[in-house]
Amino acid sequence: MKTSGDITKSIRHEDVQRKWWVVDANGMTLGRLATQVAVLLRGKHKAIYTPHVDCGDYVVVINADKVQLQGKRAEQKEYFHYTGYMGGERFRSFKDLIKTKPDEVIELAVKGMLPKNSLGKKIGMKLKAYAGTEHPHGAQSPEPFQLPY
Repeated sequence: MKTSGDITKSIRHEDVQRKWWVVDANGMTLGRLATQVAVLLRGKHKAIYTPHVDCGDYVVVINADKVQLQGKRAEQKEYFHYTGYMGGERFRSFKDLIKTKPDEVIELAVKGMLPKNSLGKKIGMKLKAYAGTEHPHGAQSPEPFQLPY
């Protein structure tokens, strides 16, 4: 039974304090990397997590071109896009996309794990992915985040 002292606090958008994290994707499996990044973006690693508020942190993913897939998945995985016109289906393979736009591979994997509403779009904008080790967010002094696996 709850007493008057057991009140659940609901955090407001103004009360959220955000941090910047750097995640190195070198040698990581795409799905395992994307789940951990989605948790950081959503704010589920914080004690103040509130589902309807964007309480997550900013995440900078470096070495996006060195992410891996297991087994034959690298040859079999395809990304689908529809232009809106008849016959406008476009398919791109993982191997082609990782060579041309490796940051988009990370963004699409994480985007699929976020809510499909306006809050999810707002959360997804806090993800910054780069192919190399350099990124332009040094002024925010991001801290390195060691993924558990």
